[in-house]
Amino acid sequence: MNTSAARLQVVAAALLFSTGGAAIKVEAFSGLQVSALRSGIAAITLLVFMRGRVMWSPQIGLTAIVFAATLTLFVLATKLTTAAHAIFLQSTAPLYVLLLSPMLLGEHFKRRDLVYLVVVAMGILGCFAGRPVVTDTAPNPPLGNALAVACSITWALTLISLRSVERDRSREGVGLSAAVLGNLFASIAAMSFAWPFPAASAGEWSTLVFLGVCQIGVAYVFLTSAIRHLSALEVSLLLLLEPVLNPVWTWILHGEHPGSWTIVGGGIIVAATALRSASEARVASAPAP
Repeated sequence: MNTSAARLQVVAAALLFSTGGAAIKVEAFSGLQVSALRSGIAAITLLVFMRGRVMWSPQIGLTAIVFAATLTLFVLATKLTTAAHAIFLQSTAPLYVLLLSPMLLGEHFKRRDLVYLVVVAMGILGCFAGRPVVTDTAPNPPLGNALAVACSITWALTLISLRSVERDRSREGVGLSAAVLGNLFASIAAMSFAWPFPAASAGEWSTLVFLGVCQIGVAYVFLTSAIRHLSALEVSLLLLLEPVLNPVWTWILHGEHPGSWTIVGGGIIVAATALRSASEARVASAPAP
């Protein structure tokens, strides 16, 4: 696979990820119930895709643990604060990737990456110019925001860990194995707090099936395939398309308006991501001197 195809796969994963904010806010289920069922269904989906061939190593186990933490924290944060604030706080992950990649992966950033991250930081600040208020879909914004910050750190560690295990091209499927185990760990951890499940409509149950099969399962098939060919920083930056679309779906389905400043900040992030991706593609396709 060439780098252009890998970038397209990451964009497809970002589109699927972006549906999470609206779907997670399904009313019948609590945050831990959503987490338990979403991750359990996703683990089964990925296991079927891999035909049961799941690998194990201490490194895969560590990747699965930080991924499980990310899955759980994101669901809880989205349930407590607005989808826009939860996803944009998580989107600070590239800052942690930038700081940790040289030490953990030996992948050093370029000067233009710093310029890009400054622009992204401006976009994120724009998204938080207004303070979230308590609503039916965002009952505890301060706690939700705190969980989203923790989620951004575990998401950065997840991307770095996936990049590390997938660099061994002789062991295909390592990243998906970590995704299977991470979802399994997240489901088991939440299940004891989630039972019993409430009576819910067919539409609400279908939403949870979509979350597990498509929003997590199919998306991570794309992501783990692409991350073998791209740096952890580039993957995390391309995935910033997710926070731009996430509040849009939530606004359409739940009427949760992200605010004008969030729209401005999201526009800055999209523009910067598009420009950087085009620049990277041009550099990669240029003939060697």
